[in-house]
Amino acid sequence: MITLYDHPFSPYAQKVKISLREKGLAFEAPTPGGLGAGGAQGAFVEASPRAEVPALVDGDVRIFDSTIILEYLDDAYPEPAMRPASAAERARVRMLEEVMDTHFEAINWGLSEIRWFRRAEGEAAEALIAAARAQTDGFYAWLEKELADREWFNGEAFGWGDLSVVPYLNGSVGHGHPPPDGSKLAAWLARANARPSVAACVADIAALNAAGVSMTDVAELVERGLFRREYRDHRLEWMIKSGGVEVVLKGLDRGNIRFAPPFG
Repeated sequence: MITLYDHPFSPYAQKVKISLREKGLAFEAPTPGGLGAGGAQGAFVEASPRAEVPALVDGDVRIFDSTIILEYLDDAYPEPAMRPASAAERARVRMLEEVMDTHFEAINWGLSEIRWFRRAEGEAAEALIAAARAQTDGFYAWLEKELADREWFNGEAFGWGDLSVVPYLNGSVGHGHPPPDGSKLAAWLARANARPSVAACVADIAALNAAGVSMTDVAELVERGLFRREYRDHRLEWMIKSGGVEVVLKGLDRGNIRFAPPFG
């Protein structure tokens, strides 16, 4: 059976779970230990040297990075295909994925840093939240144009373009900032969430929340340096460009942020 190292909150892992479910592939989805403390090890790190989810194990095959995993799944298990048929359409949905993975994701991640992990408070927090809202509105307008008159971002059928967008928009909904009422984007999101593959990801998150995960407790662990959040590449850029350079400096001083571990 396929093993997918997962965390239900990870939009990158959600992308892969949606593809696996759309393809009807059985899989187990363990959450590796040590993620928050930066101490992951064992079989998970063998599969993912960056110590990030998702990582996929399929027999002797070990793959990290959500995009590479999605490519592998479409190559190894081609039916139903998640990628569009033409080269031009494949490029279009991959650009969508790139924007969502490396720009949009950072906004929701940054909001979590402020709201859940209390990296900033008062006026500083409000300024970062306002920046996130303005940025999200801009991406909503862009996505509305990209969707145009299509039923799905992927074209006529649900696929790569859709699974690359829906986890991030659901994240924005969770932060209280859904797409505008009456927009094509809002209607698309309702259709996407009605799919069993997407609804199962939402259920995974609800189950974790129901288990009593306390973000207040985690915020206290962050403050004590016992829980270290990853600030790699686009996330670090977002925090700095959005006015949170003091958050970064404070985190470095207190040792409660981390970057990708060394390989080898």
